[in-house]
Amino acid sequence: MKALTWHGKRDVRFDTVPDPAIKDPTDVIVKITTTGLCGSDLHLYELFGPFLDVGDILGHEPMGIVAEIGPEVTRVKPGDRVVIPFNVSCGTCHMCGTGLHSQCETTQVREQGSGAALFGYTKLYGQVPGGQAEYLRVPFGNTLPIPVPGDGPDDRFVYLSDVLPTAWQAVEYAAIPPGGTVAVLGLGPIGDMATRIAARRGAELVIGIDLVPDRLRRAAARGVHTLDLHLYGADLPDAVRALTGGRGPDSVIDAVGMEAHGAPVSKGAQHLTTMLPDALAARLMRRFGVDRLSALHLAIDLVRRGGTISVSGVYGGMADPLPLLTMFDKQIQLRMGQANVWRWVDDLLPLLTDGDPLGVEDFATHRLPLAEAPQAYEMFQKKQDGAVKVLFTP
Repeated sequence: MKALTWHGKRDVRFDTVPDPAIKDPTDVIVKITTTGLCGSDLHLYELFGPFLDVGDILGHEPMGIVAEIGPEVTRVKPGDRVVIPFNVSCGTCHMCGTGLHSQCETTQVREQGSGAALFGYTKLYGQVPGGQAEYLRVPFGNTLPIPVPGDGPDDRFVYLSDVLPTAWQAVEYAAIPPGGTVAVLGLGPIGDMATRIAARRGAELVIGIDLVPDRLRRAAARGVHTLDLHLYGADLPDAVRALTGGRGPDSVIDAVGMEAHGAPVSKGAQHLTTMLPDALAARLMRRFGVDRLSALHLAIDLVRRGGTISVSGVYGGMADPLPLLTMFDKQIQLRMGQANVWRWVDDLLPLLTDGDPLGVEDFATHRLPLAEAPQAYEMFQKKQDGAVKVLFTP
């Protein structure tokens, strides 16, 4: 089959690789019909080379048609349409039973000190072949695939793999009070969708902050009060407080993570690690902070006293310095973590089968053949051509 594979920093290729096969009796093989490009894929494209091997198959936002099932699979059958969550969770362990599928005890990558395995996401998370491919082996066929209706475009359902549950959890963790205010930092796919969900769930004022004009226009068109970080600069906190009665928003969602702009020293440290031998770079990334923390520091500044910060953007450093005195003094609540996809499916499916209140069908800005993925990665990283969300067809 054909798949997108990693070959080095900023080097991904559309290669011929072996077809996946049934290994365990509860496996299923899914023929991929649509698969997404995620902002966190850019971390692999740019930074996480020490935890990848040449030929690793990327991608963790797939959906498709069941092509083959193992002998003990009873919940799905060939021909069924399914979405595959990005976290590999068994659905039956204690953690899955409490709704913490991203901490699945069956697939935790204990040798790396990590939570549940992820599709297409490095040795840190199990080195499981990903979904930017023609076919995907999916374990736990009775509990992991999400069955979806057979009609309607893929765009209606594919975001159940990552974007929708990640954005929903970000809003849930933000604990926005009824009629409250929320600022969303970063209007990429997760931040954009989080603004839509926050408004849907009753936030009175949703403030979206970014520095990419196309993303700001896109959010403003759906009623978000947008602020251009380039325009306001150091005056941004005052502008946000002016919109929120002088005290700051009730909640802030950090949908940026370690790729924040405005931290040249940390950016330099990030790029330095990519120039080191893999073993040394891996130790450096595990032990020291190499994140750009501008977005998180801004969130701490913006949120009102007693407010909540929800972090959905990915951070990678082990020893990142935080202003704990300020956080303690402001009595900030902080929640974060990988999305627990199956935890939110029942909340999300009605929004996909009864109308389209979140605008998923026109959420993608680009739909491309998977063969064009190498060019799409570069376009998405450079924020060119209005790219916010890219979907591939294998």
